[in-house]
Formats: sequence, C-alpha cells, structure tokens
Amino acid sequence: MRLKAVKIFPYTSIESKKADCCPSKVQIRKLITKCIGANNFAMRLFEIDPGGNTPLHTHPWEHEVFILEGEGAVFDGEKLSPFKTNDVVFIPPDERHQFKNTGKTLLKFLCLIPYIKE
Repeated sequence: MRLKAVKIFPYTSIESKKADCCPSKVQIRKLITKCIGANNFAMRLFEIDPGGNTPLHTHPWEHEVFILEGEGAVFDGEKLSPFKTNDVVFIPPDERHQFKNTGKTLLKFLCLIPYIKE
C-alpha cells in the first residue's frame, strides 16, 4: 500500500507568531493544520519565554501535550502542577488550565487538539 501525500518539512519553515490569545512572551507555530490535509487534529508548537504564560481558560476539547524543552507548570486557578522536559501533560475537556514558564530558559511544547474550530 502506498502512502498518499506524505509531508515532511522542518518545523522552522512554519513562521512563529505571537499567539492571539496570549501575552507577548508566547509564540506559536501551527505545524499541522487542515491546510496540509489534517482533517481531525492540529499540532501546534508553543514557545514561552521565562516568566510568560498562556491565559487561564477552559474549552470543551482535550489537549495532549509533550514538553520538548524547559520547565513550567500547569495552573488550574488554585494549584500549580510542575512539569519538565520529556514530561507528558493531558488536559481533559472543560478543565481550567494555564501553562506557565517557571524556569530560566525557553519553554517549548507540542500541543495536539482535535479540530473544533480554528
């Protein structure tokens, strides 16, 4: 069986942009999207500078996260749950969450979500 439309590219070929929902210390690269044929899930690369964070928010879909570099914590509005390089984080649907860079270096993580709306 032959694979159709396999796409391989360096992640740096996708422009890093300030995340619309986040302060200036958060950048995002939308690596895999519907534009390249992914109809079910999106893969995004987040880069958060030291002291930066995403907003505290909820939504009806889950997140699957893999920490590539750095250290930080997920904040649920009450407590911090720390993570580090090579950890995996699962955020269930409707769970309040905020990613914080608590370290002294860049925090990089992959975040996969199902398509709801983009």
